Order: sequence, then C-alpha cells, then structure tokens
Amino acid sequence: MSFTIAIIGRPNVGKSTLFNRLVGQKLALVDDEPGVTRDRREGQAQLYDLEFTIIDTAGLDEGAKGSLTARMQEQTEIAIELADALMFVIDARQGLTPNDRTFADFARRANKPVVLVANKAEGRHGEIGAMESYALGLGDPVQISAEHGEGLVDLRDALAALMPEPVEEDEEEEIEGVEDWTDEEIAQRPIRVAIVGRPNAGKSTLINHLLGEERLLTSPEAGTTRDSIAVEIVWKGRQFRVFDTAGLRRRSRIEEKLEKLSVADALRAVRFAEVVVMMMDSQNKFEEQDLRIADLIEREGRAIVLAANKWDLMERKGSLVSALRTDVDHWLPQVKGAPVVAVSGLMGEGIDRLMTAIQEAYAVWNKRVPTAALNRWFEEAVQASPPPAVSGRRLKLNYITQNKARPPSFVLFCSRADAVPQSYLRYLTNSMREAFDLPGTPIRITLREKANPFAHKRKRPS
Repeated sequence: MSFTIAIIGRPNVGKSTLFNRLVGQKLALVDDEPGVTRDRREGQAQLYDLEFTIIDTAGLDEGAKGSLTARMQEQTEIAIELADALMFVIDARQGLTPNDRTFADFARRANKPVVLVANKAEGRHGEIGAMESYALGLGDPVQISAEHGEGLVDLRDALAALMPEPVEEDEEEEIEGVEDWTDEEIAQRPIRVAIVGRPNAGKSTLINHLLGEERLLTSPEAGTTRDSIAVEIVWKGRQFRVFDTAGLRRRSRIEEKLEKLSVADALRAVRFAEVVVMMMDSQNKFEEQDLRIADLIEREGRAIVLAANKWDLMERKGSLVSALRTDVDHWLPQVKGAPVVAVSGLMGEGIDRLMTAIQEAYAVWNKRVPTAALNRWFEEAVQASPPPAVSGRRLKLNYITQNKARPPSFVLFCSRADAVPQSYLRYLTNSMREAFDLPGTPIRITLREKANPFAHKRKRPS
C-alpha cells in the first residue's frame, strides 16, 4: 500500500499550491482568499525518486459545532487518521501566529511523524519567519517555495527519512501496457463519471450516499463545493471514479474570481469524464441553465444520464415518472432517448436505477456498428427520404462508415459536402438512433467529399 502523507496547516499558507506541485497538475483550486479548500483531496505524488499518496486538506480553523467550518475540520481530522505522516505547513513570510502554535499541538497529539514545512521562504522575510518556526518544537523546518519550486530537494530528503525502504519487484510482474489488455480487462476499468448541475441540486449528498459516509461537505447554502473532488466507488462489483463538481450558474451571474475558478474546474471534470450525470431539482427541473448544461455535455461528446433529484419531496410520484420521459425528449431533442432517473440522494431512492443507467449509457457510448449493417440502413434511409436538391443540383450520398466510438462517430462520403443541409443530418441521426439502439448518446457525422477519379485528367484541346 502506498505511503500516505497529509498536508495540514492553517488557511492560506499554500497547502494546495504544494499539493499541485507534488502531483504535477493543477488539481486543487488556488486563490489568495483563505479557506478555498473545503473537502479533502487525494492525489499520487512524485518528488524526484519518491512516490507516495498525498492528501490536501482544509485549513485548520476553529468553528462552532455543526458549522461548515467545524465539518471542514472533521474532514481534516479524517485525513490525519488515514495518513502515515504529516506535513505541517506554515507561512514563513507572516511568521508564527497563535493558530500555528495551537495546531502544532494538534499535530503532536496525532502521534504521527511530522515534517515542518516553512513555505513562501524565498527572500529575507521568509528566512526570518522560517527561523521563528523552531519555537513550535517540531524539528528543523524545511524551507521551500511551493509556487516557485524552490527547496524541493530538502523536502525530498526529509520525507525519505520517514518512508520505508522500497521493496524490489520482479520485472516479470510489471503491469502490462493498456495496448496489451484484453477486452474483458478494459471492461473492468473504472468508469469516469462527473456529477454536474446547478448549485444546490444535491450532487454531494448523492455521492455521500453512494459512499456510505459523509465524505463530501454538504450544506443548504448553495456553492458549498468548490473543487472537483474524485472518489472511488465500487457498485455491485463494478468500479467507478466519480467527480463531484461545483454548481454551474449562468455566466452573467458569476462575479467572484473564486467561483470562476470553481466553474472552470467543473468544466474540466466534464471533459475528463466518460459519463456525465446531470442533476436537476425535481421541483424546478428543465430550467434554462439545465438546458445549457445538457447542451454543453452533448457538445463535449460525453454520455449523459439525467437525474431528477429530491424526488422524495414530490407528490403523485407515479404519474410524474412517465411524464419525465416525455419532458426530456421535448426539452432536449439533441440527446433524444437519454436515460432519466428519479432519485433522492438524501433518502437513497432510485440509486440502483441510476447506477444501472450509467453503465448502460457507457455501453452505448462505446458501441460500434458493423459496416455492412450500417450501409444497409443507410441505403434504406436515403431511399425513404432522399436528400433535397440544392440550387437545382442533386446531392449524391455514396456510403457511410464508423471511424470511432466514444462517442459513436461516422464519416459520410458524398458530393458537395458543404451543401448538405443540417436538417437532413438530423434526420439521419434520429433514424440511426432508432435503427441501432443508440439512445441519448451524442452522435457525430462528418461529411467528406469522395475524390473525383477524373480530376487529374486534362480536357483534350478542341
């Protein structure tokens, strides 16, 4: 099992910047405003020859019992329990504060090895603050600048002293590359799922129910989630990697810099995902922003599952379930037939149906259609409704082939590709959905003009 290190310290000392530096990606949001990080986030870190699991945590702060601040600290305490060692980070420019001293005692009581990290130590002011940190009694401070990558060699040496000696493995037992995997092995890879929606739609509550623990912070206040947090879930033997995301509001309503960063992080999660679950509030579904989010998912080419959350608050549920299907096809014709599930993340209603719908949407998203069957359908579709003449000239559609899946994508060879109307492409797309059972998934049709075999021949002089 990987050696695990938790980064702890008061707010705004640069924990998330250090986390991003160690994992080699900008996974955690970083801003000058204190308290940006709320949920704990895990990543695989590499520091020169060292490899380990790193946990970014919310800044240690005091708050009333049951408050959001107090629950953030509970998440930090869980991270400390999970860790094999701690990195206690202070801001060397500001020097020691009363909170640093308080939480240094907290770190000692954890009874875990501690590396004291004096961040932002570049320059004379940083040097003075780092010297003050000796008063914490946590040993020699490692002076670094997470933002500029300074002092990482010293940090590597300090961490290596805490970690066990690596166990040499036989070369024969190395994991084979993806290209050597069988279809069955690929089918067992975790499905990447992003949960998106408007603020306060119940995304974090749903994921907590799937996990069976209060892993993600929830609150009646909209905007509790800021980072896109990834969690591993196993559901009936199938592995999922689920991303909780910040609520997506209309662009005109996003004013604060931090919310812009959160939204950008959520959009990255959509692009990284294979299946996107768009959550709506059952009492206010299919609002304008819901339609915009669904359109974004379709444009990004991701499989989509629609979840009407807070279904436990609805009356006359039986008659409303059948109406959901009709509403989806009316409001979202671009993903006609997309699975829609009524759920309650709080009460656990509809969770089995939701997880089944995710797996079915993933299977459709990966589907390939045999070329022979595809062209038989194509001939019948064109005969049933030939393409319209444009400027008095007939359009000739030759044949179609599937060039890739994820999402299902096709190349249609024809004459005058720029003249084929979008309405006719929609006709072909809808016909293809019905013929090959491709409900809801984005379908891409690219037009390509067939090469003229006589184009290279010059006309004979008259």
